[in-house]
Amino acid sequence: ASLDPRESHLADLKQLTFGGENAEAYWAFDGSQLIFQTKRPPYACDQIMRMPIDGSAPPTLVSTGTGRTTCSYFLPGDEEVIYASTHEVDPACPPPPDHSLGYVWPLYDYSIYRAKADGSELVRLTEAPGYSAEATACGRDGSMVFTSDRDGDLELYRMDRDGKNVVRLTNAPGYDGGAFFSADCTKLVWRASRPHGDALTDYQALLAKRLVRPTKLEIYVANADGSDARQVTYLDAASFAPFFHPSGKRILFSSNVGDPQGREFDIWAIDTDGSNLERITWSAGFDGFPMFSPDGTLLAFSSNRNQAREGDTNVFVARWVERTASLAPSGAAERFRDAVAWLADDAREGRGIGTAGLEASGAWIEDQLRAACVEPGLAGVTRSMLPGL
Repeated sequence: ASLDPRESHLADLKQLTFGGENAEAYWAFDGSQLIFQTKRPPYACDQIMRMPIDGSAPPTLVSTGTGRTTCSYFLPGDEEVIYASTHEVDPACPPPPDHSLGYVWPLYDYSIYRAKADGSELVRLTEAPGYSAEATACGRDGSMVFTSDRDGDLELYRMDRDGKNVVRLTNAPGYDGGAFFSADCTKLVWRASRPHGDALTDYQALLAKRLVRPTKLEIYVANADGSDARQVTYLDAASFAPFFHPSGKRILFSSNVGDPQGREFDIWAIDTDGSNLERITWSAGFDGFPMFSPDGTLLAFSSNRNQAREGDTNVFVARWVERTASLAPSGAAERFRDAVAWLADDAREGRGIGTAGLEASGAWIEDQLRAACVEPGLAGVTRSMLPGL
């Protein structure tokens, strides 16, 4: 698989799966393998598999092969894994949601399970009825953060490695989910909605039907106990799957920001203080679920690129090239030089009418404006507001 020239943070791209729907690939703590969610024959709905990143063996099934699963993760030591599954409620695949209500996610009756890395010795960790899923683990003690509707809303909770000592971390109305710990386990990053007015009424009505509409999600950070929570992004889009950069000062996440149709998802980066928004991927379709390897050198993500069939989503790994917006040259001369070099590069095809280079240049300029927090429309824009131009 090849990289778009604008994907300058990525190198040595390697495709690890080939066909079907493969996503949410998360690293083992020793960096040697990934565990991921997949829908492929002979399974009618999502199951959990793991695979070595060197391609030395094909993916192997971890979950039971029955029910529907989601959101798997290794526990420290890599001898055990966790994932959510509906197989004890019903071994059949649960029915799809009612899309007459628009694009909605179903809240199936998931429980969280722990098993050996080969899937054996399965133990149920959550007993509360309803939705308990989206669990990830702290690399230091194996405690987990997860999402549940056990108290009537979709909130974050934390529990010990054995499922005990459950503590609620969030309390605001709206969806809180997809949380990850920082490398030192002192911070959390997650996606959240904070609906008000009619949007809150719609959210609560859907929740009563065991549904959620994930079209307006922002990225939040907090201390690991849920304190000091604050909003990082204000993109008014579907932003999700956040993960801390190895520095702990930056976040990578997926979003459809900038696409009026809401269909183009890419990986973006932003500083934890909400500055330096930067687009990382440029492939058409979906790019998401970014996760750094434990040593910070590789990025695993899921993408529609290099599809064999329409609808395929595959797992990729790339070497991370450190060139974040917060570390870029800050002087006007350096910004001007870099902008001219990029726009004048042969890859831009002279920015001729009808060329891909012209389209790419327009998208690049839009990103520079967005990073400067310029609102759509040119009224009031001055050259000093356009970094690099």
